[in-house]
Amino acid sequence: MTTAPEPRLTHDPDRRREIAHIGPIELYTPVLEQSRDFFVRVMGLREVHRDEQSSYLHTWDDYQSWTVRLVRREQAGIGRTYLRAASPQARDRLIATIEATGLGLGRAGDVRGLGEVYLFTDPDGHEMGLYWDAEWYQPDEQDRPALKNQAAAYPGRGANLRRLDHVNYLTADVPATADFLRDILGARCTEQIVKDDHVTPAAIWYSVGNKSYDLVHTEDWTGSRGRLHHVAFATDTREEILRAADVCLEAGVHIETGPHKHAIQQTFFLYVWEPGGNRIEICNAGARLILAPDWKTVSWVKEERAKGQAWGLKTIDTFHTHGTPVLPVTE
Repeated sequence: MTTAPEPRLTHDPDRRREIAHIGPIELYTPVLEQSRDFFVRVMGLREVHRDEQSSYLHTWDDYQSWTVRLVRREQAGIGRTYLRAASPQARDRLIATIEATGLGLGRAGDVRGLGEVYLFTDPDGHEMGLYWDAEWYQPDEQDRPALKNQAAAYPGRGANLRRLDHVNYLTADVPATADFLRDILGARCTEQIVKDDHVTPAAIWYSVGNKSYDLVHTEDWTGSRGRLHHVAFATDTREEILRAADVCLEAGVHIETGPHKHAIQQTFFLYVWEPGGNRIEICNAGARLILAPDWKTVSWVKEERAKGQAWGLKTIDTFHTHGTPVLPVTE
């Protein structure tokens, strides 16, 4: 019987946390209006700004001024992922560290609501932006909350997505990306899928705080670089995900798989495709946090993965083959 390898510590518990959390993201779509309608009408986000080529959307408990920028592009996929530094000093230290890798792209001062942003890519080419200054969300009379310790009023419509939870990227070289996340960004690997050698990672779940994971990288079966597997948004409860399934059903949204529970990370999930083709996860991790400073990475092997999800649901084939941008099928 094959068993998982012994757990090992894959981060330095004495290392200073330089990143506070993942910030807003950009999502490319070839059908901007339809994608906007999906997020506003079905998912429960609010449009807070728009221009000719994009729409800025806000989840109801994001303290920042926007959560997702939908950008009109010929192909779907992920744009920039913004990361908020833990302090101005942390930002400067990270910039120096990233510069030494040769992956820096310079600074941008035209990002809405974020002040100056330092741009860089991960080793796979996914573009990211590091920032400190952030414009906080200012509710108006339509969405002013009854409780002053939340960003906006609970929408009570659609899927009621509370916040951005994580991004799962498709990646050609998972080990190189793992090294970058650990050694350069200071993130820690909480769980991973390993190949048959029980050492080489095929998928990695990295945390920048106490959440169980924030940045996920999965091996791209096509060998391509810079693609997206999915973007995930959190709800308050599992029950809201069950409701979201009915909401998506009535709206004609493609439900790929779920509702169900992952074995890895134990997240309750529903996967759907928004009109542009990007996979969206509606998720709830329950009360699960990673509080141990000396947490040892949990590794999963092929035989364990073959059992399916936590309650036995087999993983649907498209979960392994669909990513954005969609690549042409070759013989």
